[in-house]
Amino acid sequence: MDRDGWLYAWALASVALGAGSLLVPLYFVAIGGETFMLGVLAGVAAAAGAPGALLFGRLADKTEKRRALVLIALGLATLALLLVSLTEQPWLVIVGNGLLWFAAGAVAPVLTLLVTAGTVERDWPARFAVLNRYQGWGWAGGLVLGLVWTALLSVPLGPLVAQQSLLWVCAAAVGLSAFLAAKWLPPDPDELDRPRASRMARAIARSRRLPVRSATFPVGPGRLYWLTRSIHPREVAARFSPSLTIYFGAVVAFFVGFGVFWGPLPLYLSRTLGYESGLVFALYLVSSIGSALWYDRAGSLAERYSPSGLQVGGLLARAALHPAVAVVGLLLSATLMGTIINGVVFALIGVAWAVIAVTAASVVTQLAPSAIRGEALGIYTAVSGLASGVGSILGGWLGGYDFLLAFGVAGALVLVGAVLVAVVWRRSPTISVDSEPLSA
Repeated sequence: MDRDGWLYAWALASVALGAGSLLVPLYFVAIGGETFMLGVLAGVAAAAGAPGALLFGRLADKTEKRRALVLIALGLATLALLLVSLTEQPWLVIVGNGLLWFAAGAVAPVLTLLVTAGTVERDWPARFAVLNRYQGWGWAGGLVLGLVWTALLSVPLGPLVAQQSLLWVCAAAVGLSAFLAAKWLPPDPDELDRPRASRMARAIARSRRLPVRSATFPVGPGRLYWLTRSIHPREVAARFSPSLTIYFGAVVAFFVGFGVFWGPLPLYLSRTLGYESGLVFALYLVSSIGSALWYDRAGSLAERYSPSGLQVGGLLARAALHPAVAVVGLLLSATLMGTIINGVVFALIGVAWAVIAVTAASVVTQLAPSAIRGEALGIYTAVSGLASGVGSILGGWLGGYDFLLAFGVAGALVLVGAVLVAVVWRRSPTISVDSEPLSA
């Protein structure tokens, strides 16, 4: 087995995570979970990855037990999927889903260390790209698996049994990935082989490749650990410019808006519109593919034009597209034409996310002084994750009253973020020649 053979094991685990990212919310709806609690489910998932990354990242950075940490994380993910599949208690599903994304966040910084083992620093961004490729397309493959599995088995077995059986398949896939990882993971390195945290942070900050999974799960807890590994809060705060402060206010606004939209969305699609699980998977897959196809294009545009201006366009699009999902459902319900239009809307949501994700990292890099660029990007990751979690809970609460209201508020919050980014754009119209776009 070559040195990258273990990445096949991680790709298999990513298939399970990709399927589980939507399967668990759909299962939660199927067992009778209410709208507000669905928002809590999404909020807990968004928040759980960060402490996992911080804990396991610290352990991996201080010890030589990287293989053991990966296997522990995969074991936790397997247990989480089994717990969800074997209960119909909503609060236990929330606990299990939180454990799943704790494990997913925990393994991220350890994999970053493993993928760079034995390579020189200048090659690290390329190695991150390899990791993202295996992980991202495994994630997309999980959405495809969910689409096919639920579409074929929901009728003969019933939606609930079809979903439970897929949860078992996902648990088995993660368990198999742990077995393969135990065989294929490289040996733990000596003390001298450990990369310095500052070098790792710089290399991650230079990395521009985005995984497919960012379309529907934008938070990168692995980045959060490395980019805040040596953070000095007073120094960072002292170097925050007014424009950077305004921009982080925009980040809070539009990520809360994203959370308000995505949090209650599975229940809206499955219960209000009556879409089968396979169709819901298809819509999420369309959004992911839209993002994947536009990441490189968005990066090229960010190099030619103002990233802030491009982001304003992407945010304005999302501000309109979020309530559009509810309007289409209100006017056309679950008709064939309504489904087709919603497919187009979800594809555009994915394209807009690609523009926002790529340009967000570029804007942070350009606004932050060179001494704190890595820390600023880590703060962006932390703020976006926290805001998304809060937004998910808010979206569940609003969706309990009316989905048009929830998606309208989501659009309004994104619009507020667009206005604030426009202010930054007007304040900082020029692009610093020494900054380079980064991945979020």
